[in-house]
Amino acid sequence: MNFDKDFDKNKYIFYNKHMKILHLKSIVWKEGKFYVALNLDVDVSSFGRTKKQAIKNLQEALELYFEDTRPTKKNLVKAEKPQVIRHSLAYA
Repeated sequence: MNFDKDFDKNKYIFYNKHMKILHLKSIVWKEGKFYVALNLDVDVSSFGRTKKQAIKNLQEALELYFEDTRPTKKNLVKAEKPQVIRHSLAYA
């Protein structure tokens, strides 16, 4: 999956000359019948029946997250070269 190829930032970013743009990293994967979209910079995620819908829903969730909160170093962590790792857990 190539998130950058599937996500057209020009569709979703509306700004004027006084606004700043955040460039956030997210991942998308299929889980059962749904796609899950998770932002790696802030603890926000969403889902949808298609990858495109999951990304759109994540965009809306991020807009709501930042609506009342200005991004600061406290609530925004830069994800540099994120890697997907697997864990194995034994449970009863």
